[in-house]
Amino acid sequence: MITSTISSAANLITNAQYKASTATQTIAKLPMEKNEVGSTEFNSSNLIKPILSLKEAEIETSAGVKLLETDQKTLGSLFDAIA
Repeated sequence: MITSTISSAANLITNAQYKASTATQTIAKLPMEKNEVGSTEFNSSNLIKPILSLKEAEIETSAGVKLLETDQKTLGSLFDAIA
């Protein structure tokens, strides 16, 4: 049971890292604003989805960390009960 909790937390954090990486690459590839050097095809609505993905990744990472913390507390309680 403990291993599956740690595995679930690790998967959650890994997926969040991938999501964040993909979102930052998307943002970096967007055309620049009209008054900057580059494309004039900038549309601020193109930022909404990757920014939301970054927020989701933050929340998922936080959830993974909380899973690990809870697992550690539970394991500590078991050791305390045995001692």
